[in-house]
Amino acid sequence: MYILAALLLDAIFGDPKRLPHPVVLIGRLISYYEKILYSRGGDAKRNGFIFCAAVIGTTAAALFALLCAAGIAGSFLQRALELYLLYAAIAFKSLKDESLPVARALAAGDLAAARISVGRIVGRDTERLDEAGVIRACVETIAESYIDGVVSVLFWAFVGGFFGQAALFAWIFKAANTMDSMVGYDDARYHDFGYAAAKLDDIMNFIPARLGAATAVAGGALGGMDYRRAWRIFLRDRLNHKSPNSAHAESVFAGLLGVRLGGGAFYGGEWEPRPFLGDDIRSPDPNDIIRAHHILNLSVAVCAAVILLLLRVGR
Repeated sequence: MYILAALLLDAIFGDPKRLPHPVVLIGRLISYYEKILYSRGGDAKRNGFIFCAAVIGTTAAALFALLCAAGIAGSFLQRALELYLLYAAIAFKSLKDESLPVARALAAGDLAAARISVGRIVGRDTERLDEAGVIRACVETIAESYIDGVVSVLFWAFVGGFFGQAALFAWIFKAANTMDSMVGYDDARYHDFGYAAAKLDDIMNFIPARLGAATAVAGGALGGMDYRRAWRIFLRDRLNHKSPNSAHAESVFAGLLGVRLGGGAFYGGEWEPRPFLGDDIRSPDPNDIIRAHHILNLSVAVCAAVILLLLRVGR
């Protein structure tokens, strides 16, 4: 039940603002190991594997020691720490909080402000996006981050719960995901060095991406949306991405909203062509961001119901 309690805390409060956030410490750890291992020379791909193992190993060892120390101090402290770690690992409310300013700026007719806001949450260049491009970028990020920030965390916490280590497993995933966001790029610097981090993130997101797509279809059905179209587009377009996982939830959101997502974009000034997701039934409008929030809410509710059911069956 700790997992559901943590999800509820995140839904109410979002990311903890006044308490130390573990992802910040992991980011510093990643930067520390990168400085050491990237500059050592030799085989960059091998160094990347060592780097990946060092980050995951240090994260796991530190958290395990911290949880054990809390257990020695008292069972209540250990339970409180585990709940906090699970709560801090989930990024449900913050995903909506960070994308809402984009919708507000567009509703006010301020495209420049919308470009700036969406630029804070996406990796592509945003300075030349039109309104439809801003909306697509925002919706795609909501869909993709639904997997990274919610479903994968819940999945790995649930798996870890079988070993009495829900928080530990959740943060091993978070470490892998943070590594991917920092070094998992296919560019001159990270093509080889970031290979292991990118592949580990792909592996850890593989099952959650597919489960998340299914729960998003179910969430859309609960919301009275065209879930049949969403399922059809999911089956057709779920592999239309260079990542083996990213297009799964994005294709479902495209189907539920009735808009076309994907397509090429500029990254670091370079045009990167990408396949489209969904059918071009209508042009995106600013309310699609709010509709994506609605899909997100319903999908997370389905996730919570599934976890509750599995917990009851397990008992």
